[in-house]
Amino acid sequence: MSIQSNLNTIKASLPEHVTLVAVSKTKPVSDLTQAYEAGQRIFGENKIQEMTEKYEQMPKDIQWHMIGHVQSNKVKFMAPFVSLIHGVDSLKLLQEINKQALKNDRIIDCLLQIHIAEEETKFGLDENELNALISSSDFKEMKNIRILGLMGMATFTEDQNQIKKEFKYLKSIFDSIQKQKDALQSASTLNNFSTISMGMSGDYQLAIECGSTMVRIGSSIFGGR
Repeated sequence: MSIQSNLNTIKASLPEHVTLVAVSKTKPVSDLTQAYEAGQRIFGENKIQEMTEKYEQMPKDIQWHMIGHVQSNKVKFMAPFVSLIHGVDSLKLLQEINKQALKNDRIIDCLLQIHIAEEETKFGLDENELNALISSSDFKEMKNIRILGLMGMATFTEDQNQIKKEFKYLKSIFDSIQKQKDALQSASTLNNFSTISMGMSGDYQLAIECGSTMVRIGSSIFGGR
């Protein structure tokens, strides 16, 4: 099947409130162009250099999402154009994004990455670290970032019950932040807190059942890597 027909099939299966991020990492611009011509405008990359090169070559109405692990020293390269950074997992990284956003006279949207998987290799904050971060005075002082919600990656396993448990855990953390939001009112960075980014090609339907509002789909659109 073509990229266009893959995209159309997936889009037809998504509820209206769910945003599709087409994960285009490692794929050539020609593949992205096919997806663009089929109407896709949100692309996810996991390497800043690759994303920057594609940004320069592609139409400027594309929203570029950084979905990989971010090193603080590379934030400056994507700060002029990135639409959403999914994997924010430390106060230090958030401060760097805020600094580079200020330099570019922008407010940069971010998701806080929560560690929900059993694998040690996945990045992310635990629940205590998350609460400490959003309650901190440093967090409240940042004016050039906006936290749109949370992101999480489930364990790489065939066990659907395990994945479901992890997705539900992320949703429960999201719900508890929603409740705290008013108490944290001085943190205007949380005013737009409404996104849960979870679910990929193999498990996005389960993720949506568990409350996801944004899915990151690559191989089901572009084919294997």
